[in-house]
Amino acid sequence: MNERSHERKLTNLAEVTLTIGLNLQETQTLNINADLDAAPFVRKVTEIAYKKGARHVHVNWMDQEISKLKIKHAPEESLSEFPDWSKHRSEELVKQKAAFLSIRSTLPEAFSGLDPDRVGTFMKTSAMELQQISSARKSGKIAFCIVCVPNEKWAQRVYPNVTPEEALDKLWEAIFQMTRVDCDEPVEQWKAHIGSLLSKVDELNAKRFKQLHIEAPGTDLVLDLPDQHLWVGGGAVTQEGLFFTPNLPTEEVFTAPKKNGVNGTVKSTMPLIYGGTAIEDIELTFEAGKITNVYASKGIETLKHLINSDDGSHFLGEVALVPEDSPIAKRNTIFYNTLFDENASCHLAIGSAYPLCIEEGTNMTSEELNQAGLNTSITHVDFMIGSPEMNIDGIHPDGRREQLFQNGCWIKKN
Repeated sequence: MNERSHERKLTNLAEVTLTIGLNLQETQTLNINADLDAAPFVRKVTEIAYKKGARHVHVNWMDQEISKLKIKHAPEESLSEFPDWSKHRSEELVKQKAAFLSIRSTLPEAFSGLDPDRVGTFMKTSAMELQQISSARKSGKIAFCIVCVPNEKWAQRVYPNVTPEEALDKLWEAIFQMTRVDCDEPVEQWKAHIGSLLSKVDELNAKRFKQLHIEAPGTDLVLDLPDQHLWVGGGAVTQEGLFFTPNLPTEEVFTAPKKNGVNGTVKSTMPLIYGGTAIEDIELTFEAGKITNVYASKGIETLKHLINSDDGSHFLGEVALVPEDSPIAKRNTIFYNTLFDENASCHLAIGSAYPLCIEEGTNMTSEELNQAGLNTSITHVDFMIGSPEMNIDGIHPDGRREQLFQNGCWIKKN
């Protein structure tokens, strides 16, 4: 890859991350959680953030190899503990209305071969440790964003038939294209893209569907929608009116199903990487919203641990629609990374719903959200179900059906 071209696109990605992703404000504090392999990009983001007037940039470094050593060797009881100082740090950053950025460069199966019980405990504790920030995100108190950069091992998993150097170059180029930064005016490109997603959101919110019916090979699922449900896409708004885009890239529009209103079966179409473990060929059965039967050809114990995280992890929190003709889907590549794979495929999320998916939801307590039909949980994990064979109908309150998806794509208007 041409070094000058790469540097320009890397700068574009940092600019888009701070401007479109976080909408970082002058004098605002930026908190970054980052994998060690992402260090060069973290430095680039930090530089631009300070130039934009950031008051502080705090970086919390993460390393999957260190986590792996803890899972493998630490005392059993330590896997379910997290320090009070971590909770207090999160509380202080939320109080300051800091912007939260995750820069991930993960290994797809870092925890493969480890005891799934210990991995499950570690992942549940990690979710509980982040609960303060997760709650602030869902209630609209803070702006947050996630972006991923490649590493050599991940690149080789995606592109196994080329040299490690070529694989890394290919994955960088793919990420630059998927995040729309391989152009002269990426911010303007993003504004146009967000506008098209917001237009689809407005169209769906005007429909006021009562249910969605999703059909595909291995999938026949009916999802009730809460009376006051809202479709969301392109970005979100904080309680103070700041628009931001949580995922870079993003191609989805999504809402929350009614907690007790999901019935039928669903089959995944891509691997789910969760807890450093690959889970493949997921098949779930739902009755009155609850998962009643679980199957996976690989990683089933990890999947069961996810579903047993708490009461809410037995239910769904999100249904997201992504057409097969979207730019990422058309690449026809499995990236073994949820951020990219979920934006190439319709997907569902096990666990918590986002309060912004219901009218006045960001002002509701957990009890009020449950009464309104939204699920709450310490976890929220997407798994992909889209395919070229997928058909989706929206069902109106009077029972009338309206086809939304045919053969994996939005129905074209005349």
